[in-house]
Amino acid sequence: MRRNTWLAALQGAVVPLVLLAIWQAASSCGLVNAKILPSPVAVAVRWWAYLAPGDPYDPANGGYIAWLFSGELITDAIGSLYRVVMGFLVGAVLALPLGLAMGASRAAFRWLNPLVEVLRPIPPIAYIPLSILWFGLGNPPAIFLISLGAFFPVLVNTIAGVRQVDGIYLRAARNLGAGPLTIFRRVMLPAATPYILSGVRIGIGTAFIVVIVSEMIAVNNGLGFRILEAREYFWSDKIIAGMLTIGLLGLAIDSGVTRINNHLLRWHRGLEH
Repeated sequence: MRRNTWLAALQGAVVPLVLLAIWQAASSCGLVNAKILPSPVAVAVRWWAYLAPGDPYDPANGGYIAWLFSGELITDAIGSLYRVVMGFLVGAVLALPLGLAMGASRAAFRWLNPLVEVLRPIPPIAYIPLSILWFGLGNPPAIFLISLGAFFPVLVNTIAGVRQVDGIYLRAARNLGAGPLTIFRRVMLPAATPYILSGVRIGIGTAFIVVIVSEMIAVNNGLGFRILEAREYFWSDKIIAGMLTIGLLGLAIDSGVTRINNHLLRWHRGLEH
């Protein structure tokens, strides 16, 4: 099993390495303007400078542990991840019970679905002016925007999961004497879990997209803010370094969520195979 995992990782690394080689060759041959598209080596040097902490002997760093986390990149990544986690938790905690209620109750669905369908197509970015008016600057407007981005994927997938439970299971449960609460808890909720977890995965991805946009507008730190700052000074290498950092963090988060999903859905995978 572990050998297959390593083999898959190596296969997945082939295309990125080939693209990096082509990129470096084009930069070395002068085919691209280094100011517009710096070489991978230049990006790596800038990324390391962005990552590296300050002087460990500087008393302002507050000791060795604080020094390890004093790099600008580490600080920005921690700030962005904090906003992603907080915004996602707010959005998911609100969306999950509402989605379960709308999926299980036809009356709740009829009353609330028109409002959901009106609000769902509005991108979180459109709320930026209102979020600044309502919450000012800093973390609150960013968390508000991220929670909006995470809310609707979780909500829609939860509704779909509950509503698409096979009627055979419901009739079988009723014939065995199960009441509405037992049916919901023992039949509908487990059957909807794969949909809910898919919504969670999509919601986290959307939250990570929204955090970058919100940091470019409302806060003065984070990966999005740093990319915007680099644009002002035309630091293309730092822009690309920030983008690659976002991609690596997104990959790590998605891999973690996928592992959690696979663990929670062991029974479901077993039925599929």
